[in-house]
Amino acid sequence: MNGAGAVSTIEPGHYAKKQILCRSGIIGWSHQSRFRLATKLVEPYAGGTLLDYGCGDATFLGEVRDTFRAAVGADIDPKQNQDCRRRFAGIPNVSFVLTSELTQPEHEAAYDVVTCMEVLEHCIDEDANRTLSDLRRLVAPRGIVIISVPVEIGPALIGKQVLRRLAGWRQLGDYKHGERYSARELCRMLFAGERTAIERPVHRASPESVQFHTHKGFNWRSLRTRLRQTFEVKQTLFSPLPYLGGYFSSQAWFVCTLR
Repeated sequence: MNGAGAVSTIEPGHYAKKQILCRSGIIGWSHQSRFRLATKLVEPYAGGTLLDYGCGDATFLGEVRDTFRAAVGADIDPKQNQDCRRRFAGIPNVSFVLTSELTQPEHEAAYDVVTCMEVLEHCIDEDANRTLSDLRRLVAPRGIVIISVPVEIGPALIGKQVLRRLAGWRQLGDYKHGERYSARELCRMLFAGERTAIERPVHRASPESVQFHTHKGFNWRSLRTRLRQTFEVKQTLFSPLPYLGGYFSSQAWFVCTLR
C-alpha cells in the first residue's frame, strides 16, 4: 500500500498525528483501515480525477497522489488549506481549494471520484443538504461518490465509548473532550433503527465559525435513507471489520452513483 510511503515522504498533518500515529494501537489500526479501504475503492478510477471534499489535513490525498492524474482537496478552513499547500509543495498533481470555490464552472461534473469522509456527521441539516447537493453537482456523470461516516449506533457505540474514555484518561488526542450519553440516550442509540434520533448538541469553535455537531447521536442508517433520495447507493460497506457489518465496526461506507 502506498500509504506507508506517503506518511514517510509528506509531513503528517494534525489528523494523522492524532489518529493514525496515535499511541493507542487500536485507534491507529482503526483509522489506518479506513484509508486502506478508501484506497481500494478508488483504484478502479486510477488515472482519472479525484476530489476529496472536506479533505482536512489531506492524509488521504497523500495516500493516492500517485493514483490520479489530478487530485483536489477542498476544505472550509483557509488555515487548513494553507498548511496542506505547504506540506504538499512540489507535488504538481495535487491542489487545494476552499469548498466555497467549488461553485466555479471548472469544477462542475469534473471529477471521476468524489470522496467525502468523516464530514457529514458534523454537518447541521442545512449544511448537510448543501454538501449532498455539491457532491451530486461535482461528480462526473459516470463517476462515483464515496462517503464514509462513523458508526455511532448499536454495539459498536458501547465499544467506542469505552475506548474514548480510556483514550481520554491517557490524554490521547482530543478524546478528553468527548460528549457523554445519558442512560436513556445510550439505550435508544444501542437499538437504533433508521428513524431513531436523539438531540444532537450544536457547537461553534468560535463566535465567527460555522455550527457543527460532534459524533454524538449520529445515525448512519438515517443518512443512508437520505442518500437514497439523491443517489443510487450501490454498496454499503464497513471498516475495520467488514464481515461483521455495522455491529462491530467503526465506519460505514456508501458507494454512490448518479441516478
